[in-house]
Amino acid sequence: VRTASVASGFPRLDRELPGGGWPTGALTEILVAGHGIGEVSMLLPALARLSGAGRWQIWIAPPHAPYAPALVQAGIALSRLIVVTPEHAPQRDALWSMEQALRSSVCGAVVGWLPATGRAVPYAALRRLQVAAEDSDVLVMLFRPAEASREASPAVLRLAVEPAEEGHLTVHILKRRGLPAEAPIHLNLNRHHAVDRRHPAKAPARSIAAGEPIN
Repeated sequence: VRTASVASGFPRLDRELPGGGWPTGALTEILVAGHGIGEVSMLLPALARLSGAGRWQIWIAPPHAPYAPALVQAGIALSRLIVVTPEHAPQRDALWSMEQALRSSVCGAVVGWLPATGRAVPYAALRRLQVAAEDSDVLVMLFRPAEASREASPAVLRLAVEPAEEGHLTVHILKRRGLPAEAPIHLNLNRHHAVDRRHPAKAPARSIAAGEPIN
């Protein structure tokens, strides 16, 4: 049975998201001006729900090592988390790896990051990712640089996030099904910090390189 959405854990945000949560079977883009502002913490409650249900998660090309203790504290099972590291062409390989992860039918969430290379992402590559998402019940999240807002995208949901006061984020809904959002949303992250550039991962999740089979 397909689930149309996964509750974000932030009631104010859920009220603005079509379906009452992060959409599954669809591509969501999150545009950020820089990493480490709490953008991953925004996803933790939903990822924890999927982890609690025994679903696998695949993180592709995170810019910093996931901080294992924070993930465990948030309720994410490291034994069901795979981290994929592209070795050659980060943008191309990250998109390819996300598409392959979706077609593997083994996971509940695929989270990817694209580098700020200054190169536009081919629309066709994003379209393939959206089509692969449509054939699944997976939560598909793609982090992209803020300047990507100028590019067309087939993503069903597009958000731009920026830091507010410490421990808070401001979320702008750029694209969603239905009427446009009237105002930004302010989130209290409750001190979740999944990615910490100062600390390496402890008790790391399984890590593979792009191109290895996911099984």
